[in-house]
Amino acid sequence: MTRSDRSTAASAAGTQPEEADRLRELLRNRAYQKALVFSAIMGVPVSLAAFWFLAGLHEAEHQVWEEIPDDLGWSTPPSWWPLPLLALAGLVVGLVVRHLPGGGGHVPAGGLHTAGMSPVALPGVIVAAAASLPLGATLGPEAPLIALGGGLALLFRDLARAPATPQSSALLGAAGAAAALAAIFGNPLVAAVILIEVAGVGGPQLFAVMLPALLASGVGALVFTGFGHWTGLSTDSLTLHLGVPLPRLDAGDVCWAVLMAVAIAVAIHFVLAGGRLAAIFVAGGVIPRTVLCGLAAGACATLYALLVDRSPADVASSGEALLGQLASDPHSWPVSALIAVLLCKGAAYALCLGSLRGGPVFPSLFLGGAAGVLLAPLPGLGVVPGMAAGMAAAVAASLRLPVSGVVLVVLLLGSSAMIPVIILAAVVGFITVELLPPGRPLPAIGKPAGPPQTHPAATWDEGREGGHGDAEPATEKTAPTDTAPGGPEPQGTR
Repeated sequence: MTRSDRSTAASAAGTQPEEADRLRELLRNRAYQKALVFSAIMGVPVSLAAFWFLAGLHEAEHQVWEEIPDDLGWSTPPSWWPLPLLALAGLVVGLVVRHLPGGGGHVPAGGLHTAGMSPVALPGVIVAAAASLPLGATLGPEAPLIALGGGLALLFRDLARAPATPQSSALLGAAGAAAALAAIFGNPLVAAVILIEVAGVGGPQLFAVMLPALLASGVGALVFTGFGHWTGLSTDSLTLHLGVPLPRLDAGDVCWAVLMAVAIAVAIHFVLAGGRLAAIFVAGGVIPRTVLCGLAAGACATLYALLVDRSPADVASSGEALLGQLASDPHSWPVSALIAVLLCKGAAYALCLGSLRGGPVFPSLFLGGAAGVLLAPLPGLGVVPGMAAGMAAAVAASLRLPVSGVVLVVLLLGSSAMIPVIILAAVVGFITVELLPPGRPLPAIGKPAGPPQTHPAATWDEGREGGHGDAEPATEKTAPTDTAPGGPEPQGTR
């Protein structure tokens, strides 16, 4: 070992006690302890608000797409049904963006991030989401939930007259967003992992360390799985044996998962690029052009219904319920229907990303799962591995959050059997989309909800004067350069 190597190792070894001491100082900090207690208390009303918000959206969607058509004598909504609904959604969202602070939340084409959370923006966020999601926007509720949870947390802080500092705003906003986000995913682990990646704790270095670790763990799992099946030998490992039969992974599944991930990531990249173009188009005339984008998204759903004689709700929805139907009976979907839903829902997704308000997670999950089912007849590829790899690649490419994509898909499948291909597909999809040319920056749309956040940090720093914690705040991955929703593009997104 050279002298430089020894000095490097010594400095690295000396860093760990320093970090431990700084962590202990942080945990002993009275202000930080108060923030933890407040976060625990605040989580109760935020979770309740998120529950009723989601319940209201679900009930409204049920009325619009099932009860009202049934009362009018239709077993399924007619093909033209999405046209007036999405035009109305575009009108309401356009008015919100034009007149209310915060513009109804950030433009979904900018990715999933926590920029611009503010109590002032809450009315616009709620109205825009209530107009977009039940009326057929091809978006999910996760972005409005992040804005709702973070805004409510800051509102409760203000009502309690707690000190308002950049650090407390970042911590409480993230805590409120996580409490609300757990309601839609049904699991606090997914919410916590997504918020960690969205906040960008560790910055680019996090991804530099995380990607090799993810890739190596996925390959290692394949090796252990393969040798276990080939030799009949086993090693002790922390596993749970589920009573659900799942296919064994083989070389065909692995090879196709990598190739699928590249193709799906490229397709998602073009969908997101289309969403950015739609946002640029809308910026030229918010109200009329938002209505036009809503009408165009409705036309995609109408075209799909006419082509394959299925419900236009397959396209005009987030895809959350439809993904469950696809997973439970993938063979009920003919090839023509899969191709039509991929093309039409992909186009509607792009239009809604740039014009309406919602989140990008569930449509990308469905598109990836549908692509996996479509490609499942390839030699050596099964339906379950195809769906798993497709969903992981699509989520990692659309969110640029590979760990969140892995955790989300694994928990959705309810088994660890597909983890190796999920990890490989997520890492390959993330790397592929990051290597593609960046998209055009988003224009500023709507009224800002407040001044820019100067310290979107996930750490606590009371300042050097008080002697509490001298760590520099971690930079948020999507640090807002402008809190206007759809303003200059957050760093770390494309």
